[in-house]
Amino acid sequence: MASLHIKNIHKSYGETQILRNINIDAEDGEFLVLLGPSGCGKSTLLSAIAGLDDVTSGEIVLDKQVINNLAPDRRDIAMVFQSYALYPTMSVRENLTFGMRVRGESKTKQDAAVKEVAAILQLSELLKRNPGQLSGGQRQRVAIGRAMVRSPKIFLFDEPLSNLDAMLRTEMRAELKKLHQRLKVTTVYVTHDQIEAMTLATKIVVMNKGRVQQMAAPQEIYERPANVFVATFIGSPKMNCLRGRITGSDGGYTFVGMADARHPLKIRLPQISPRLIKYIEQEIIFAFRPEWITLTSHPTLTTGQLSAVVDVVEPTGADNFVIFNANQEVITARLDPNCGEPGQALMLSIDMAKALYFDCQTEMRIA
Repeated sequence: MASLHIKNIHKSYGETQILRNINIDAEDGEFLVLLGPSGCGKSTLLSAIAGLDDVTSGEIVLDKQVINNLAPDRRDIAMVFQSYALYPTMSVRENLTFGMRVRGESKTKQDAAVKEVAAILQLSELLKRNPGQLSGGQRQRVAIGRAMVRSPKIFLFDEPLSNLDAMLRTEMRAELKKLHQRLKVTTVYVTHDQIEAMTLATKIVVMNKGRVQQMAAPQEIYERPANVFVATFIGSPKMNCLRGRITGSDGGYTFVGMADARHPLKIRLPQISPRLIKYIEQEIIFAFRPEWITLTSHPTLTTGQLSAVVDVVEPTGADNFVIFNANQEVITARLDPNCGEPGQALMLSIDMAKALYFDCQTEMRIA
């Protein structure tokens, strides 16, 4: 096992900047997920770590050694690609041992490695089959096994589940989680799927336009996003972000929405932080997740309450995603099944202990 430190990495193709001042730390045994939309630079960064692509400047440090100038085969890194990249005419056993045979390792060592890896990945009964005789999940396990037999310092995964159907992806996520818990090998995993990121990672790095937006534990990313991009990229349905102003004084504060100039939405706020007081009468973004909303049958003058009319109900089985109109503000709530009918007026209550505020200019979180 080893730690990985990305220091001030830049990557450009001519005038086009792909990676911009990337700084990331993956400690020994961590499962680090690089998460972001297509084109954000996450796969380019993974290729740079693997040695398949050079960086323009900065250092990649693996196990306290700068590896920028090391060839891929000297980095002691194993990579699993989006495509299985298996040799179709070789058996599972031959695919697993191909790298070991190239390196001239003994038959005894090959057999021991195959036995151990096949047992972990449940491939023991499949060793004589060719890839064409395997399911997608089985082929992916062989690809992972081929990386495992090397006993590398670090695993790299480039969207390994994207070619699988939804049910198989769920099963393989659980297998990858168990595999990491068992092996405890430092892992860097690239995906644009936030469910994969939240379920697998010990640490998530959210990227956008070649920059790191936030690096933190999954729950912190979810509950305390650093900026509006992270807030709206993570979570389904996405976080509600309402533009407006905070008015009031020590006697009480109110968020006033901007969607309806004549009859704006007004939500009473609790005592606000000193940082937020500086934004009184300035435009801000008031944000809260759909599940931080509950229905209340006893309207009062307490903080966080508002009246809204149901526009759309999206049943999912376990929940209803209910889209409300509140003085022209669009608000989505995650409610119990059978809650909400189009046209129905309901009183909502926001958990103000979790509500967030963002600067409209920088889009960074204020509080």
